[in-house]
Amino acid sequence: MNFELTDDQKQFQELALKFARNEMIPIAGELDEKGEFPKELISKAWELGLLNTCIPSEYGGAGFSNLDAVIICEALAYGCMGINTSMMANDLALLPIVITGNDEQKKKFLTPFTEAPKIASFCLTEPNNGSDAAGIKTTFKDGGDHWIINGDKMWITNAGYADLFVVYGTIDTELKHKGISCIVVEAGTNGVEIGKKEDKMGHRASDTRAMTFNNVKVPKSNMLGEPGSGWITAMKTLDHSRPLVASSAVGGSWRALDSVKQYASERHQFGKPIAAHQAVGAMIADIAMKTEASRLLTYKAAWMADQGLKNSKVASFAKAYAADSCMENTTNAVQIYGGYGYSKEYPVEKLMRDAKLIQIYEGTSQIQRLVISREIMRG
Repeated sequence: MNFELTDDQKQFQELALKFARNEMIPIAGELDEKGEFPKELISKAWELGLLNTCIPSEYGGAGFSNLDAVIICEALAYGCMGINTSMMANDLALLPIVITGNDEQKKKFLTPFTEAPKIASFCLTEPNNGSDAAGIKTTFKDGGDHWIINGDKMWITNAGYADLFVVYGTIDTELKHKGISCIVVEAGTNGVEIGKKEDKMGHRASDTRAMTFNNVKVPKSNMLGEPGSGWITAMKTLDHSRPLVASSAVGGSWRALDSVKQYASERHQFGKPIAAHQAVGAMIADIAMKTEASRLLTYKAAWMADQGLKNSKVASFAKAYAADSCMENTTNAVQIYGGYGYSKEYPVEKLMRDAKLIQIYEGTSQIQRLVISREIMRG
C-alpha cells in the first residue's frame, strides 16, 4: 500500500491549487453575489488542461485516471465549490459517452471538447423524479431514422451555456429501469427549451435551469448503446462521478480547515489565540480528521474504478461521508469565526452555503446510505 502521490499527480495538483488561489478565490465572492456564470474562468482552466479530465488520450484528452481527476477536482473546489460544479459538470455529462459510446460517437462528441472550451450538461433529474431515476417520464419515441424526445428536466447544471446535452429518457414507461435510454442532443436542436436561471442559496456561480424537450428530433446514431441500456450507463457513470463529487466536498473541507487555522491563530481572547483554548482546538481537530478521512475514502473509490473493481459501495461511502463532513466542517468553521463567520466579508459563510448542495445533488446522502445498505446485504 502506497499513499504517496506520483510526481505527475503532485505537479497537476499544484497547478490546480495555484489556479484556485490565484484565479478563483479573488473573484469567487463577486461571482457568488451576482450569480454570474464563470465563463472566462472555465476558458482559462481549459487552457491549462484542468477541464474534461475524463476524455481518453486517443480522443485528444489528457488521459487522466479517475484518481488524477479527483485530485484536480479537490484542488479546484478549494477555490470555490460553486465554480467547480460548473467545471465538474462537463465530466459528468461526458462520462456516459466515454463509458458507452462507440468509436464514431466518441470522435464526434468528445473531440470538440479538446479543441475549444465547450460546455456540457447531464440531463437526468426531472421535476417529479430525482432519486427515483427509474421513474423517468421523458420519452424517446421511434421516428424511423430518428428519435423524438418529449419531457421535462429539472436542476440541470450548465443548461444555459451548454453546447451538448446528454439526456436520459425511456422508450417505454412501463418497462421502468429496463426502458431507460441515453441520447446526445446538440445545442440549437429544434424543440429544446431552456428555462430561467434558478436563484440558489449556494453554488450561485453555477448555472442551474429547468429544460423542456418538445418533439425534439435526434438522429438514431446519437443514442448511446442500445435502447434500454441507459440504466446500466447511468449506474456506471455514477460510480465514476460520485468520487468526483466527493472530492469537491473534500476541497471545501480543506479550505475550511485552512481558514480556521489562520483565523484561530490571529484571533485572541483571554490573552491568547483562540486555537489555544481546548474547545476551539477540539473543533479544529475534528475538521482536520474528517477532511483527511473524506480524502482517503474518495481516493480509494477513484482508485478502485481505475483498477476495474466494482466501487459502488465505496463510492457511496465517499460521497455521503465527504458531503456530510463538509457540511459539519464548514458549520464549525462559521462557529469558530463567531460573529465574523456570519458575515459575507469572511470566506466561511459562503463555504457553509456551498456545502449544503453536495449533500443533495448526484444522489442525496440518504440515497447513498440506501445504496450502501443494499450493497452490504448483497454481500
